[in-house]
Amino acid sequence: MSSKRSTLGLTVLGTLAGEPMHAYRIQKTIKEHGKDRVVNVRQRASIYQAIERLLRLGLIEVQATARPDSRPERTVYAITDAGMETAREWIHEMLIATENEFPEFPVGVSFIMALTPAEAKRDLQARADAIAIQINEIAPWLGGSDDVPRLYVLEEEYRHAVLSAELKWLRTVISDLESGRITWTWEWLQENYAAFKHKQGDTEDGDL
Repeated sequence: MSSKRSTLGLTVLGTLAGEPMHAYRIQKTIKEHGKDRVVNVRQRASIYQAIERLLRLGLIEVQATARPDSRPERTVYAITDAGMETAREWIHEMLIATENEFPEFPVGVSFIMALTPAEAKRDLQARADAIAIQINEIAPWLGGSDDVPRLYVLEEEYRHAVLSAELKWLRTVISDLESGRITWTWEWLQENYAAFKHKQGDTEDGDL
C-alpha cells in the first residue's frame, strides 16, 4: 500500500511491530528505546494524530479496548500486514532518499549577515556548546554493548557522526569570526549587493 512516508508514522509502526499497545504505552516505549532522540514525540497529541492517520490508511487496527483498574478506557492498537509492508517500504525510501528536507539551521546561516559578526559568533558558539553536550550524551551508546547490540544503536552512531562534523565546522567558522577572516559591515554588504545587481544586469542584457 503506497502512502506518503512519515518519520513518526514509521516509529509508531515499528513500535507496534513488537506487540500491540495503547497510545500512552507507545509514547513511553519510544522514549525508553531512545527513539525520541531522532523523532519528535514530546506531545502525546502528535502520537494520537499519527495513530488516526495510520488507522485511516489501514496500517494499524484496533485490537481491543481495556479499562485497567479505575483508569479511563484505553484502546489497544496492532499493526496490520499492510502496515508491516508499508513500514518496510518507508524504510527503503528513507535509507535511499537524499532530497533536502529544509531544516531551519541552513536558512538561518544563509541570512547570518543580518546580525553583526559578534552576534553571529555568540549564537554559533551557543549552538556549538549545545551540540558538544549532545555528543557527550550519545557517547556511551556508541558501538553497542553486551546488553544492547550495535544494531539497535546505529541511529546514535549516525547522530554522533553528523553532530561531530557540524561541531568541527562550527568551530572553524567561530575561529574565522574571531580572527576577522569572516567579517562584514552594513556598508560592505550594500556595496556587494550593488555589485551583484550590476553583474546580474549585465548578464541579462547580454542574453537579450
